[in-house]
Amino acid sequence: MSGHVQLDSRSTLTTTDRNQNITEVDALDKRQTYDPAEQYKMNHRRRGVALIFNHEHFYWQLMLPERRGTSADRNNLKRSLTDLGFEVRDFDNLRAGDVLQKVHEASLDDHSDADCFVCVYLSHGENDHVYAYDGQIKIETITNMFRGDKCPSLVGKPKIFIIQACRGDKHDDPVIVQDTVDGREEATVNETEVDAAGVYTLPAGADFLMCYSVAQGYFSHRETINGSWYIQDLCEALRKHGSSLEFTELLTVVNRKVSHRKVDVCKDINAIGKKQIPCFASMLTKKLYFHPKSK
Repeated sequence: MSGHVQLDSRSTLTTTDRNQNITEVDALDKRQTYDPAEQYKMNHRRRGVALIFNHEHFYWQLMLPERRGTSADRNNLKRSLTDLGFEVRDFDNLRAGDVLQKVHEASLDDHSDADCFVCVYLSHGENDHVYAYDGQIKIETITNMFRGDKCPSLVGKPKIFIIQACRGDKHDDPVIVQDTVDGREEATVNETEVDAAGVYTLPAGADFLMCYSVAQGYFSHRETINGSWYIQDLCEALRKHGSSLEFTELLTVVNRKVSHRKVDVCKDINAIGKKQIPCFASMLTKKLYFHPKSK
């Protein structure tokens, strides 16, 4: 019968040792053919909204250090995302309640004529939380606002979350130390700082893409002048390949570029020579390209 679902159909045979040989069939519907090259529809009138939450300063009772260099990340991201056609909304040092209000407002927007949605969070992080100016926010609280039942106009569209925050208490020891990627001399010392604490990789649902500056359990590095390694290399990759390379392939290029860096100048001598590797968790269901929009 068309559309019939067979649940665990079992045919039994008796073996020579009198045990039953059972064949189990997983539940299946009529066969579907999937095109491995299928792409998200990216020809809507708008590219979409990109939120950037940038946190440099924190309430003194949190005892978190300032994140020097994060303004360079914010500016770099604004340029790169604007060039890709996004409507960028950026916010500095918001309190937790204000962050959630801005996210909630974006989730209530009508995204029907938009290709996708992006949210970037630049801060310190710990476990499954990131920090606002005055306290922690659970990452899942942010992503949940864009699930299908809460934000129906983004159903079936890419929802990209980029988290630049530290995620652990370990440094990545270099295996090969002949690294010259970050060896530059500047009149002002461009020192490398380490973002505090750590964030876990979290699943979020279909068509979500979670991008993390560092793999779980390791430190994320930020230069006091040029900004974080991850955002520097992500923005460079977006400028060079953002309109031509499939996005998860672009993120793999970023992983490679960041992994070739090492700490050269840092107040923490234990950090000298240490490495970093970003990661991403893709729940995308199609290929994602940011081809230029027709004028």
